[in-house]
Amino acid sequence: MISLLDLTRMTPFRRRRAGHLSGGMKQKLALMCALLHRPKVLLLDEPTTGVDPVSRRDFWQMLYRVVRDGMTVLITTAYLDEAERCSRVGLIDKGRLIRCDTPNALQDQLEEDCYEIHCGNPRAARDLLTGSPGVSSVEFSGYTLHLFLSPSETSPEVLQALLEQGGCTPARLIPIRPSMDDVFIALVGRPTREAA
Repeated sequence: MISLLDLTRMTPFRRRRAGHLSGGMKQKLALMCALLHRPKVLLLDEPTTGVDPVSRRDFWQMLYRVVRDGMTVLITTAYLDEAERCSRVGLIDKGRLIRCDTPNALQDQLEEDCYEIHCGNPRAARDLLTGSPGVSSVEFSGYTLHLFLSPSETSPEVLQALLEQGGCTPARLIPIRPSMDDVFIALVGRPTREAA
């Protein structure tokens, strides 16, 4: 079996004191300490919070390695792009488990259709579409908007016409596969909408 120093790429730093390690190296050291007794199950609470992107990538490669070696890893994270890397994901809202399944299943099981909106004025588009019949949610995702719509109540063509009438031209609604961020936003908003 590969040594823990090699696994965590800490061999060059084995003489450095823990207090002089970077945040990413400290997380690797913590992982190495947790793996010393070779547990069957490893519990990690937001291990990549505050870690730079390169260390974050390295950390996940280490986790893949221990999982391949037969260890079960349970991880909590606020980064939903990390959740997509897991074999099963449990989404929690207000301390309550709202869904648990594979990332693909969570993305496929949504009742609403997901679209990316490209238009001249995304802020105005968001204001126009929020609360429109059949629109479950419309949120920024980078420079574009991600829209969830109920296909039994509206269509992309109807919403595109609404945007163009409101001056958000040119407007295009492109069907996309929802990200885990999209899934979480859609599911968290659902209890509020259903209660109303």
